[in-house]
Amino acid sequence: MSNEKLLTLAREALQHSYSPYSQFRVGAALLTDSGRLFTGCNIENSSFSLTICAERTALFKAVSEGETVFSKMLIVSDADDFITPCGACRQVISDLAGNIDIILTNARGEMQHKKISDLLPLAFGQESLSKKHK
Repeated sequence: MSNEKLLTLAREALQHSYSPYSQFRVGAALLTDSGRLFTGCNIENSSFSLTICAERTALFKAVSEGETVFSKMLIVSDADDFITPCGACRQVISDLAGNIDIILTNARGEMQHKKISDLLPLAFGQESLSKKHK
């Protein structure tokens, strides 16, 4: 799957963003290893802690439909600068998708390629739960 196709899908998802408070629209496109595509947008709530980001929306949709192996996610916004997933999204991506490729874009369509481990070094994961503390 080309990154251009993912960019198109993420931009389409961006159009569905519900962001009346921040006016900061985000879209994401997620590719599974089986070739399925899932998109997401950010959906805000007046109680900001209940807002869900585009990245988690796409990932939760995929997992809710039985997908558990992912290859890459592309993230887009209206910003001139590259945006990265928030801390909560980084943790969820790491937990549910492993060290997948993350493609960051800006409003001009330029791309930066990262691994989730670049964005969340020393991540807390399942293996951390089995460590015993003395």
